[in-house]
Amino acid sequence: MHPPTPSTHLRHRTIEAPAGRLHLVEQGTGPLVVLVHGFPESWYSWRHQLPALAAAGYRAVALDVRGYGHSSKPTAMDEYRMLALVEDNLALVHALGEETAVIIGHDWGANIAATSALLHPEVFRAVGLLSVPYAPPGGPRPTDVFAHMGGDQEFYVSYFQEPGRAEAEIEPDVRGWLAGFYAALSADTMPTQSEPDPHFVNRTGGQLRDRFPDGRLPSWLTEADLDVYAGEFERTGMTGALNRYRSMDRDWKDLTPYNGAPITQPSLFIGGSLDASTTWMADAIDAYPTTLPGLVSSHILDGCGHWLQQERPDDVNQLLIGWLDALAPTA
Repeated sequence: MHPPTPSTHLRHRTIEAPAGRLHLVEQGTGPLVVLVHGFPESWYSWRHQLPALAAAGYRAVALDVRGYGHSSKPTAMDEYRMLALVEDNLALVHALGEETAVIIGHDWGANIAATSALLHPEVFRAVGLLSVPYAPPGGPRPTDVFAHMGGDQEFYVSYFQEPGRAEAEIEPDVRGWLAGFYAALSADTMPTQSEPDPHFVNRTGGQLRDRFPDGRLPSWLTEADLDVYAGEFERTGMTGALNRYRSMDRDWKDLTPYNGAPITQPSLFIGGSLDASTTWMADAIDAYPTTLPGLVSSHILDGCGHWLQQERPDDVNQLLIGWLDALAPTA
C-alpha cells in the first residue's frame, strides 16, 4: 500500500534498472522532469512539486533512490556508489521512452543530479540543485576531511561511516529519530546558535539524537507525513540510505577523471539562509561562474532551513517553474 498523497492523479510504477527495481511516482505530461530526494526521505518529499509541475505542463517523476522505499536495496555497499545511481537515472529516462530530461535534486539528490548531468550532458539537458551547491569532484579524500571537522566532536558524516553504528541509534525508534532529525534542520524548530550543533556528536558515546530538539514537529511536517516517512524506514531499515554516506571515498576515486570539471548545461540553485548545507559551502556558491557557467539563477530563501521544497513549497515551485519555462524546449 502506497502512502496517501494530495492528488488522485499520481501514477505509481516500477521499472527495471541496474538497481534491480526502481519505484517511480509520476504526474502530468510534457517535457520530463526527474526529481531526486535526499536523506532520510523518499519520493514523498516532492509531494508538493509533482502536482504543481504537472499543472505547469511537465511530466514530473519522483523516484525512490535505490536503498529507499519500494526500490531495490542491494546488499553490497559498492552498489551505492555514485556511478551506480547515475546509471539508475539513465535507465529511468529510457524506460519512460524519453531521450532527455531535466533533473532536479535536493540534499544527496542534488549531488546525484549534478553528477548525472556532469557525466551525461547528452541526456540531462539542465540541472536544478536544492540545498547542496555543486562542487566539482576532486580535492582531499572525503573521510579525511570529515574526520578533522569538529575538534573534540565528531561530524555526523563520520558518525555514519561504520556499518551498523547509526542503525543501532535510529532503528529502535525510527519515528522519534526522524521527527528529531527533521526538526533539527527546520527553520522553525532548529536549535539556536547557543545550543549544541546537531550536526555533531560527542566522541565518547554520543548520539545524534542527544542534540535533537524536543517537542513539536516543524510546521511543514504533519503527523500523517511523519507516518509516511517512518513507515517506509521501519519496513526497509536504514542501511540502504546510510550506504550513500559510506560510498563517498569510492566516489572520490571513481570520479577522478572529472576532477575540477564544470557543469555547462543550464542550471539553477536554491538554498536556505538557515541551512548549514548552503552556508558551509558558500565558497562553492561563489565559484559558480567557473563551476556552473550555465547558471540561470541562484536563490537563497531567507529564513528557510534544509527541507526547502517542503518548508517553502510555493516559493520553490514558483522558482522551479519559472526556470523550466525559460529553458529551450526539447528537440
